Amino acid sequence: MGSKIDRTGEVGHNTFGSKMIIVDYKKWNDIDVYFTEYDWIAKGVQYQNFKKGNIKCPYERSVYGVGYIGEGEYKTRENGKITRMYITWHSMLKRCYDEKYHEKYPTYIGCEISEDFHNFQNFAKWYHDNYYEVEGERMELDKDILIKGNKIYSPETCIFAPQTINSLFTKCDNARGDSVIGASFVNGKYRVSCNLINPVTGESKRKHLGYYDTQEKAFEAYKQFKENYIKQIADYYKEQIPINLYNALYDYEVEITD
Repeated sequence: MGSKIDRTGEVGHNTFGSKMIIVDYKKWNDIDVYFTEYDWIAKGVQYQNFKKGNIKCPYERSVYGVGYIGEGEYKTRENGKITRMYITWHSMLKRCYDEKYHEKYPTYIGCEISEDFHNFQNFAKWYHDNYYEVEGERMELDKDILIKGNKIYSPETCIFAPQTINSLFTKCDNARGDSVIGASFVNGKYRVSCNLINPVTGESKRKHLGYYDTQEKAFEAYKQFKENYIKQIADYYKEQIPINLYNALYDYEVEITD
C-alpha cells in the first residue's frame, strides 16, 4: 500500500477570493479548511472542492460587497425555494448598494444599512419577531415612517407596513415640477390634489382640492387634507398594525420642504 497523503498546510483560494488553508487532512473527503480572513473553519469538506475553490465562508460579504449570511438557524432556502426573509433582506441591500438600481431609483442614493443588518441571521431574527400580515395587503419593509427622513435601515428604524399605508408617502416630484408638495402650476394658479386609496378595494383616485394664488396657500390646503387623511387610514388599520406605526401615522406632519 502507498503511504497516506497528508496535504495539511496546503493553501488555496475559493471562487470569492478568500484565502484557505488545510488545517486537518484526514482523507480526501474529510478535511478541515481554515479561512484566514474570517477566523472560521469549514469542517469535513472534500479536497476536490478545495482545489476547485468551491467552499464558501458564511462571513464573506458576498451580497453587494456588504451582506453576509452568517451562522444560525435561518435559511436562505427551504424546500428548494428562496425564503421570503432572504428576498426581503436581499432587496434591502439592493436598494442601498446597487448602483444600477440607483440610476432607476435615485431617491435611494445615500441610504445605508446598519452593521447588524449586514448579517442575514440578525435581520432574519428581527424579521421573525416583527413580520405580520394584513389580509389582502402586500407587506412592505419601511425605514422612514417611524422616523421621517431617515435613510438608515436598522432594527430601531424599520417596520413592516401594508402597501396602502406605505403608498401614502409616495411623492410625485416629476408631476409637480418646482411647486410645493401636493401642487402643480396650471394656467397661472396652483392646482392642489391628493391621491386617495380605498383600503378595501385597493383602488386609487385623485381628489381635486382647488386652485390657489400662492404656493403657501396651496400648501396649507394640501397639508390639512393630507394629515387628516393619514389619520383616517391609521384609524382604519388601528387593530391590525403595531401601535408604534399607528402613533407615527397620527403624529406625521407634512412639511413644505417635503
